[in-house]
Amino acid sequence: MDCIFCKIVEGSVPSRKVFENERILAFHDIQPAAPVHILIIPKAHIPTMNDVAAEHDALMAEIFTVARQIAAEQGIAESGYRLVNNCNADGGQVVYHLHLHLLGGRKLGAVTG
Repeated sequence: MDCIFCKIVEGSVPSRKVFENERILAFHDIQPAAPVHILIIPKAHIPTMNDVAAEHDALMAEIFTVARQIAAEQGIAESGYRLVNNCNADGGQVVYHLHLHLLGGRKLGAVTG
């Protein structure tokens, strides 16, 4: 498998880590879209949100807990932040390894539609 995020998990591609445990890794995005732009990924390869199964419920809850923790540590919890998951091509997904974008550090435009 040629997944860049799997390579980051295994350590063969460097990253600027902000969090790591046995199941989750979080690191700075190399092309930030905001002053704070951190990617939060499961270490297990789950391609898209559509591939999340009931067996992943605890992992998904933990990812959101980690996101809240990182937002607080980065000083953006009170001012506000955004969590984004892109799913498949029309949703804007580029890397097919489930990930959340944690964005903040400036006023973000409202999402409407």
